[in-house]
Amino acid sequence: MYKAIILSTILVTTPSLAEDKLTINGCVIEPFAQCPNADLSGADLSNIDLSGADLTKANLTGANLRHSLLKNTNLEKANLANANLARADLRHATARGANLSNANLESVKGWALFAQGANFTSANLAGANLEFSRLSGATFNNANLQAANLEMAWMTKAKLVGANLKNANLQEAKLNGATLENAIFTGVRKHYASFQATYMDGCTDCPFNWAR
Repeated sequence: MYKAIILSTILVTTPSLAEDKLTINGCVIEPFAQCPNADLSGADLSNIDLSGADLTKANLTGANLRHSLLKNTNLEKANLANANLARADLRHATARGANLSNANLESVKGWALFAQGANFTSANLAGANLEFSRLSGATFNNANLQAANLEMAWMTKAKLVGANLKNANLQEAKLNGATLENAIFTGVRKHYASFQATYMDGCTDCPFNWAR
C-alpha cells in the first residue's frame, strides 16, 4: 500500500511541474529551447536562462532580456530592435545578421560573440565586453561604445560612422577597411590595432599616422 501511494504522487505531480514552464506563443522559455521564428516581441525575459536556445529569425523587438543568460544562444537574423539586453550574458552567442538597432547592450558579457553583419545602429554598448568578438561587416553607426572592451575583435569593413568610442579598448583589434567617419576616438587604447585602408574623415583623435 505504501509503494502505491508514492507512485500515485509521482504521476500526479510530474505533469504539474511541466505546466509551470513559461510559454510564449508556443515557445517554451528554457535552456536549449527550439524556437526559430518565434514571436517574443515585448516579452519580459529578464533574468531568464535561454542558454543554447535556437532563436534564429525570432522577433524580440522591445523585449526585456536584462540580466538574461544567452550563452551559446543562436540569434542569427533575429530582430532585437529596441530590446533591453543590459548586463545579459552573450558569451559565444551567434547574432550574425541580427537587428540590434537602438538596443540597450550596456555592460553585456559578449566575449567571443559572433555578430558578423549585425546592425547595431544607435545601440548603447557602453561598457560592453566584446573581447575576441567577430564583428566584420557589422554596422555601429551612431552607436555608444564608450569604455567598451573590443580587444582582439575582428571588425574588418565595420561601419562606425558617428560612433562614440571614447576610452574604448581596441588593443589588437582589426579594423581594416572599416569606416570611422565622424567617430569619437578620444582616449582609445589602440596598441597593435590594425587600421589598414580604414576611412577616418572627420574622426576625432583617430590614429591617422598609425602606420608611421
